[in-house]
Amino acid sequence: MKKAQVLNAIAHKQIDKIPHMIELTSEKQKSFCDFVGIDISEFFDYAGNCIQKLEYGTGEYIRDGFYQDNYGVIWNRSGIDKDIGVVTEELVTEENYLGFKFPTPDIDRVKNLTQTLISDGRDTVKLGKIGMTLFERAWSLRGMENLLTDFYLNPELAHHLMEGICNYNLQIIDYALEFDIDGFYFGDDYGQQTGLMMSPDTWREFIKPYLKKMFTKVKSRGKIVALHSCGNITDILGDLIEIGLDIYQTVQPELYNLADLKANFGKDLSFWGAISTQRDMPFVKPDELVKIMQETIDILGKDGGYIVAPTHQVPPDVPNENIAAFINYLKG
Repeated sequence: MKKAQVLNAIAHKQIDKIPHMIELTSEKQKSFCDFVGIDISEFFDYAGNCIQKLEYGTGEYIRDGFYQDNYGVIWNRSGIDKDIGVVTEELVTEENYLGFKFPTPDIDRVKNLTQTLISDGRDTVKLGKIGMTLFERAWSLRGMENLLTDFYLNPELAHHLMEGICNYNLQIIDYALEFDIDGFYFGDDYGQQTGLMMSPDTWREFIKPYLKKMFTKVKSRGKIVALHSCGNITDILGDLIEIGLDIYQTVQPELYNLADLKANFGKDLSFWGAISTQRDMPFVKPDELVKIMQETIDILGKDGGYIVAPTHQVPPDVPNENIAAFINYLKG
């Protein structure tokens, strides 16, 4: 039933029950599970979530508070951000970029994880996930300022990075699509509060061609393509539709006029998110949150095309009562 709800929504069918998804930061998840008296492992089912995402990235803690991912990037998670962290050093320089060794996917791991996902018995839409898809992965290796400068002063380096990252991702997609997953979820932030981090033309030169390769591979198998990007990315939504995007996540309502977004792009895109973790969830009372949720459903859910969700993983400043109200309203 949950899987059918998501697939019908993506097909832009008007449905009685809107599918939903709620994710919490690790700190908030512990707090909320203590609040409702469940184990952390029970949260997904308790929440009634309709979508599962399988992250293929790997890594390990090399010392307390410091996490090294499979590209060799070390993230300092000893501060406030325990889930992502801050890059400690740039691994790719102008001097070494041609010799930088991109990782090789662990084929057995990808296949085993995917088989486990599709065999877990949950009635959900199951998506492989590649976080830090292109731009994010490139700046984690090169540094944000350096990469944005490279787009103009050293385009060869930028394209070399994007191509290497894309080729790694394409291998993972190939292996995962040997199994009957429903599609792929890509994470790559291109936006800020007022627009893109780069010009649309720069995005089209350095990001779009490689993203298209990945989208095309997924779509060639008849699977779903979802993309997460924070910020206002209005300027490239048409491009994303052109290369095969089905679902845009995260849709921050403090940045968009939702009615205009639905009118301009809702025929071709489905939307996932739109319940603000920045503007609303930390501050309003539970009954007001429910009202906001219903208003959002009325706009984005008209004629299908909407998955109700917070805009991001719910952070620690959101009251547990609001999370409970969110879940109970959608499960009721």
